[in-house]
Amino acid sequence: MTQTPNLPPLVESNPSDYRDTGITSTVAIAGHPLHPLIVTFPIGLLVSAFATDVGYWLTGDAFWARASLWLIGSGFIAGMVAALTGLMDFLKIDRVRKRSAGWIHMTGNIAALAFSLVNWILRLRNVETAILPVGIILSLFVAVILGVTGWYGAELIYRHKVAVIGYSSRREI
Repeated sequence: MTQTPNLPPLVESNPSDYRDTGITSTVAIAGHPLHPLIVTFPIGLLVSAFATDVGYWLTGDAFWARASLWLIGSGFIAGMVAALTGLMDFLKIDRVRKRSAGWIHMTGNIAALAFSLVNWILRLRNVETAILPVGIILSLFVAVILGVTGWYGAELIYRHKVAVIGYSSRREI
């Protein structure tokens, strides 16, 4: 068996996770988990908002400010849908709650959604003036947080075999 790093809480390796077939998601269609599919939308939208904030900063063109407003609003709404599917797995699959990756993934994404909501509300009043400097900083924080939480989401799938096709019980002893 391949030796994997074990550097808690950053990377946890549990040999039993490698020996079983994996745990299916609690929110799936025909065995295909929805959370990994749905998260691509808020990630793409919210990271793109940082890019359009930079576009506004460099050009001063109001188009980029309006684009950021729509990206953040859409990203927040899509993020809430993704959060619901992820929360179902968090609550119903013991392995997710027993691994630090599950907790970091969840709390980081809650923080990203909270920052996004604040960023969106600030921009509703005046799209352009909210960007520099507060809006662009919030967008950067969200993009960085999503990079970190995406890593831990992948840890849950690839290292801990959560939301994969398998036959292991969702309840661990």
